[in-house]
Amino acid sequence: MRLNRETIPFVVEGLPFFLPAALITVLFAVWWNVYLFFPFLAVTVFLCSFFRNPRRRIPQGKGLILSPADGRIVVVKKRQQGTQVSIFMSVFNCHVNRAPLAGTIKEIRYQPGRFLPADRGEASLVNEHNAFRLQSLEGLTVRFVQVAGILARRIVCYARAGDHVQRGEIVGTILFGSRVDCYLPRRVVVRVRPGERVKGGKSVLGVIR
Repeated sequence: MRLNRETIPFVVEGLPFFLPAALITVLFAVWWNVYLFFPFLAVTVFLCSFFRNPRRRIPQGKGLILSPADGRIVVVKKRQQGTQVSIFMSVFNCHVNRAPLAGTIKEIRYQPGRFLPADRGEASLVNEHNAFRLQSLEGLTVRFVQVAGILARRIVCYARAGDHVQRGEIVGTILFGSRVDCYLPRRVVVRVRPGERVKGGKSVLGVIR
């Protein structure tokens, strides 16, 4: 049986990072080593924030396509088959990734690669990434891609090809600084602009017309 990640307030994969830092912080507190306690406390607080998994109230409404990630819109670009919307996730953003709409995951394709800064345009092509092809109940196909960044060294995918997912359902995470590219078909009216801040599973990227 799969873990219900919607009810857990933190990313499980972050425990190997968080627990040692927390333990060391406690030990320095017991020994009252001020010079080491406060730096490790800061690291522990940062890791606690980074690996958070906040509960989200998923918007309801016909034809809504939600943001698959928290972060800042860095690209809104018209392409031959639709529009590319790219979301840059800094180390201060929640890094949980969510399905932008309900449907069936037809394909998941992982591609190893480089680790350029995730806010650079070429990162989508040359960096390590994990691509989802999701088909909605209406037959609309949306692609969204987890892209590793300069600090990210692990892309985590919880979903499998053939899974039926709900809009806003958690499908993966990326550990430390990254981006998510979303490729929306022509039928979608895009509702975001570069520079705008969005939240995964909450902000609307576009509406199916």
